[in-house]
Amino acid sequence: MARQLWSRLEVIHGVTYFSPEARTALSGAGYKGFWMGYFAGRAAPLGPVGAEIVLATFYNFSITHVSRAIPDAWSFAPPSAALAARERSAAAALQRAFAGSNLAGAVETAAALGRAAAESAPMEGRALFAANRALPWPAEPTAALWHACTLLREHRGDGHVAALTAAGVGGREANVLQAAAGLVPREVFEVARHYDDAEWASVSAGLIDRGLVGSDGKLTTRGKDMKAEVEDRTDRLALTAYDALDDKQLLQLADALGALARPVIATGDIPEVTPIGMRLEL
Repeated sequence: MARQLWSRLEVIHGVTYFSPEARTALSGAGYKGFWMGYFAGRAAPLGPVGAEIVLATFYNFSITHVSRAIPDAWSFAPPSAALAARERSAAAALQRAFAGSNLAGAVETAAALGRAAAESAPMEGRALFAANRALPWPAEPTAALWHACTLLREHRGDGHVAALTAAGVGGREANVLQAAAGLVPREVFEVARHYDDAEWASVSAGLIDRGLVGSDGKLTTRGKDMKAEVEDRTDRLALTAYDALDDKQLLQLADALGALARPVIATGDIPEVTPIGMRLEL
């Protein structure tokens, strides 16, 4: 259930990275280029933080990559501008996807149940989730849906970082492990997470030395077991966000999110393969 819910709410949250509305809004707010808009938009709930905080919470980027955008982004526009731009553009992108469909009931159900879950979810050790939870709840229904999905997404993400850290897997290693598992092509990470051949080879060598990756670049049995344990722990940690919902409400939330994710996928805005290895389960 945790994985199914994630795969659906991730699609709805993801418009803030991939929709044309988001790119236009963040550019219009003053941020220069995709990556400055991305880092500013996602980090804005934390306030005008530096590159180190973004690196720690986002986890799998390089400090060089982050430092090209943060903290310079805040000299172009404050976090409040990024917050307004991402909420407004996410709602617009979802409204475009839902246009012509009778999805008002699904929006209302998913937003209400998602809010009930998010407002009761544990905050301890979850910095990005807590920062987003502190924001005002949007009044517009589609924006409220996106905000609920964002909260639950970052709650799971914070738990995933904790699970990786406990397993001794660094952020840059996590990317290489995703490629070794066959979930995300190396080429995607080279573009989306800025690896050159030297860094990829260095990180891979370290994972080979630990017995997690073989000389063929694929996960070993030990690597598969470790990854399965991390994913299982991530799912179990993520489920704590839904303790306020009973089984019937969980199924209602999953069904509503599935109905809403389909038209978002149909727009083609969300790439078929993303760096986190998300796969839609409908």
